Amino acid sequence: MSTIMSALSGRLSVASLVLLIFLAVNVNARPANTSYHKEKIPNSKETNEILPPDHLNGVKMEMDGHLNKDFHQEVFLGKEMEEFEEDSEPRKNRKKLIEIFSKVDFNKDRSVSAKEMQRWIMEKTEEHFQEAVKENKLSFRAVDPDGDGHVTWDEYRVKFLASKGFNEKEVAEKIKNNEELKVDEETQEVLESLKDRWFQADNPPADQLLNEEEFLSFLHPEHSRGMLKYMVKEIIRDLDQDGDKELTLSEFISLPMGTVENQQAQDIDDDWVRERKKEFEEVIDSNHNGIVTMEELEEYMDPMNEYNALNEAKQMIAVADENQNHNLELEEILKYSEYFTGSKLMDYARNVHEEF
Repeated sequence: MSTIMSALSGRLSVASLVLLIFLAVNVNARPANTSYHKEKIPNSKETNEILPPDHLNGVKMEMDGHLNKDFHQEVFLGKEMEEFEEDSEPRKNRKKLIEIFSKVDFNKDRSVSAKEMQRWIMEKTEEHFQEAVKENKLSFRAVDPDGDGHVTWDEYRVKFLASKGFNEKEVAEKIKNNEELKVDEETQEVLESLKDRWFQADNPPADQLLNEEEFLSFLHPEHSRGMLKYMVKEIIRDLDQDGDKELTLSEFISLPMGTVENQQAQDIDDDWVRERKKEFEEVIDSNHNGIVTMEELEEYMDPMNEYNALNEAKQMIAVADENQNHNLELEEILKYSEYFTGSKLMDYARNVHEEF
């Protein structure tokens, strides 16, 4: 899944990458012209909710094997992440960050330890989980028109194609009569991938129907250990070059030779390799033997793994721990606000103590 994206995304210019993302096969790509009449549909959240998201909040790796660049902010801010916008007023953001610090500082000693940060990360991850459950209820209702609490693959397929612009009544009639669906090659590939994922989400005893809980696993594999394993297999399949179902460092960071059109693209490429090398050696390869197994990658991907949360807490503290006391003080977290929130706060130390 998303092999093209995994293979090429570090070697292209920014403009080429944007074009590739637009054209690559994924569940959000619009199909090419087909024999069916397509309707113009609103680009609403309700329409897109029935599609498995490419990005999973609070999960360290994307579905296509790329590292989640927003992971630190997602597990530090939770659902408050949207409040820290680039054009927000710095003083307002500073005040919000101070409020967050006071909540992370559970024992109120004005210093955040790794254990306190771990606890906070687990809380914020649970927030993402609950948000996914809430959205799933709406999504399930949209694909369960008869309200019987179960969805067939055909029911979902109708809604999926309708969300891509196909005429829903025409598609439903074709499926009902077992007539051939004439869709373009890209859409067919997406459907086949979704069908495989659909049946993986069908918990034993398999009945070829998904209830609301199984549908949640279909949309959000991080909620199910079985689907987490499936996601890991997909990622390893895309990155594993010798077919041994394990990843070496070279497999994890290597890309086929491409054309780097300018220095900016070269810098992006170098940063990509550097970040992946560090993550492989320091985090994913837990026994440091130079090989990442499916089990290691599964533990790494599990957003509710408390050991991972503690490691993440230590890493986050290390980024801003200028006085090297293995804790975070308010001044430090404000100074490194861009790492934690994505927003760079000006005059970070001004009135810190008064506001706190």
